[in-house]
Amino acid sequence: MAAEKKQKKKERKDSQLIIRIKGKERDRFVELCDELDTSAAREVRRFIRDFLQQHARHENV
Repeated sequence: MAAEKKQKKKERKDSQLIIRIKGKERDRFVELCDELDTSAAREVRRFIRDFLQQHARHENV
């Protein structure tokens, strides 16, 4: 398990995704993330990982 953690630490985030959303939506999202003791970036990354995992099944069809 320790090797797994080290491997994850070595994988650097090296890309950015810039999106345009309404300011009010962004503010509400960031505020809710704060209330839930998380960050907007963390939640967007989690969404992307879940989305990729969900759709990975369909790639091999």
